[in-house]
Amino acid sequence: MAKGRVKRGGRKERLAMRAAKPLVDPCPPGQTGGQYKPLQEGELRQIYETALELLERLGLGEIPDRLKGDLLAAGATECLESRLSFPKELVEEAISQAAKTFTFHGRDETRSIVVGGNRVYFGTGGAAVQTLDMQSGVYRPSTLEDLHDFTRVQDVLQNVSWFTRCCVATDVADNYDLDVNTVYALLKNTTKPVATSFTIPEHVAPIVEMLDIAAGGPGKFAERPFLKAHISPVISPLRYGEDAVGVVYECIRHNIPMSCITAAQAGATAPATLAGFLAQSLAETLASLVMVHAIQPGFPMIFSNWPLVIDLRTGAFSGGGGETAVLNAASAQLTNWLGLPSGVASSMTDAKAIDAQAGVEKGITSLAAALAGGNLIYESSGMTASLLGASFEAFVLDDEMHSLTYRALRGIEVSPETLAFEAIRDAVLGEGHFLGGQNTYQAMERDYFYPSLADRDEPRTWARNGAQDAWNRARQRAADILKDHHPTYLTPKQDEQIRARFKIL
Repeated sequence: MAKGRVKRGGRKERLAMRAAKPLVDPCPPGQTGGQYKPLQEGELRQIYETALELLERLGLGEIPDRLKGDLLAAGATECLESRLSFPKELVEEAISQAAKTFTFHGRDETRSIVVGGNRVYFGTGGAAVQTLDMQSGVYRPSTLEDLHDFTRVQDVLQNVSWFTRCCVATDVADNYDLDVNTVYALLKNTTKPVATSFTIPEHVAPIVEMLDIAAGGPGKFAERPFLKAHISPVISPLRYGEDAVGVVYECIRHNIPMSCITAAQAGATAPATLAGFLAQSLAETLASLVMVHAIQPGFPMIFSNWPLVIDLRTGAFSGGGGETAVLNAASAQLTNWLGLPSGVASSMTDAKAIDAQAGVEKGITSLAAALAGGNLIYESSGMTASLLGASFEAFVLDDEMHSLTYRALRGIEVSPETLAFEAIRDAVLGEGHFLGGQNTYQAMERDYFYPSLADRDEPRTWARNGAQDAWNRARQRAADILKDHHPTYLTPKQDEQIRARFKIL
């Protein structure tokens, strides 16, 4: 064979190539999940059949009168002590008629995502009452200013595909003012798909007026809803919550998509055995789906079955263990097996500091949920201290972690080009290495993710550059975003209209 020598570019050209945006993003959101299957087919079937048995033999209790009428009309039957039984036929009808995919719009359409199938997206959730202060390094009560700042930070993070308010503004005492100002912070600071919760049903309609202003006029939001509601209409074990059910009715009336969240806790409000937990939690989330089906069949609902764990020694919530990883992965697998849009929770470290514990717990739980194919992975950015805290540094570190996860999900492409026979030939018969070869340059652009926060310097260079740890690097990145990123996503006229109608704090 003739030796093929490849001409290498100069150092200046190589540096320019490294600084340029990749021609192909090696790890964009929306990668395909489903590779990890903690449950076998027979085990999926057993859990599902047990959930159906729970719904038929025990049913749901504490059902508001309005919902009771709709459920009976849909095919539920009365059973023990004012509880309603859900026959298997009703549950499977609700599954068959449910929305399997739908578009979760951003106000900027380029930021919209399609929910369902096998696509994986990381986003946020949570209601942290404390914020890790970037100056002091200790926790303090979360404020409305923090919520605005968190929204600005995530607006530039590519792997936060939708933003749910991650903290509660504890300095806003009135619940109506809290709901209003939470949504205002989302509208002012991001055009991604967003989500919030409503304290009571009466808060929904006026807030839709605010959403209409941002959307361009009366009725415009309902034409293309860019906000979804987080609601927990079923309280474990197996009963409905009146206020949350009322919010469901209002959201359907105003065309607000919903994440109906089941948040049972193993050993407290659900069985401590993992299989028993999954059966009860699945039954409860199916009860939310039957409720939506009875009100309006096919209305967009994320099947948000979030298995939560407590430390059985103390009763404290634990979000970062291996049990959380496997339970949420199994939940995603079950939901996808039913063909429904899945929502699970991950990256809920119990650590207070941004340290090795945080990295381990966030990494293992978020990777497991993604590999199992969770469509929307909540709580996955910024959450610390067993969901009691939120951190600006964690937001930017988690964003980089999600890129690594997406790269893992993307896998390995095998083709004549990537098998690289000619590149191996040229190296073997030529200079004996692959540095500077055209195949290497192409792979560099296409196949590799280059972190900006993780440190890859050798020890002397690291020391010369200040010997910083990840927490300090992330703090500086977050501070730079807050200093430089001041979006104006509401026009002056829209802002004036909102302020004239609502008490904006």
